[in-house]
Amino acid sequence: MISIALADDHAILRKGVAELISKFDNMKVVYEAGDGKELLEKTATQDKIPDVFILDINMPVMNGYETAHALKKKYPGCKILALSMYDNELSIIKMLRNGANGYVLKDADPSELRNAINEIYQHEFYYSDLVTGRVLKLLQVPETKNSNALTEKETSFLVLCCSEYTYREIAEKMDVSPRTVDGYRESLFQKLDIKSRTGLAIYAIKTGIVSVT
Repeated sequence: MISIALADDHAILRKGVAELISKFDNMKVVYEAGDGKELLEKTATQDKIPDVFILDINMPVMNGYETAHALKKKYPGCKILALSMYDNELSIIKMLRNGANGYVLKDADPSELRNAINEIYQHEFYYSDLVTGRVLKLLQVPETKNSNALTEKETSFLVLCCSEYTYREIAEKMDVSPRTVDGYRESLFQKLDIKSRTGLAIYAIKTGIVSVT
């Protein structure tokens, strides 16, 4: 039985997710919270932490980013799934950077939520369609020939891809033109066989180029 702790400030939605999970054969929500602070307080009273934490991003008092960061700092081996309405790359990257092991949208099919929880529990990570199968294969090893082939500028760009900066702001940080940044991006897409900024960020995090939290 996979034990789950759930944090979401919308009570109706939270109760609905908890009820949905209770219908999955091998899963059980052991406690709920309305924000990150409450979740951390409840977790501190437990003899054993849950197998998976499910976090909303937009919560009062302590949001999902802050909560994921705090959980990973206190319980380094914990597993976190973000369940959010935000589908933009920067939100996904920021959540992964703060320690999330997976990311699912709130409008996803229930079967995807079940699959995500199982994947995180069994294999630590769940990417859905955020990245291609090729990226998943690359991420299975800490270092690849392709990562060794990255130039210093490409590596610097890769690190900044894990930030909240836009591509234009990244260009300013690197003191190059937006067109040059576009060149770094396209070069990395080709070298690593990755098709999105999210994929680049996940690659950087999983290969240790960028550390989480």
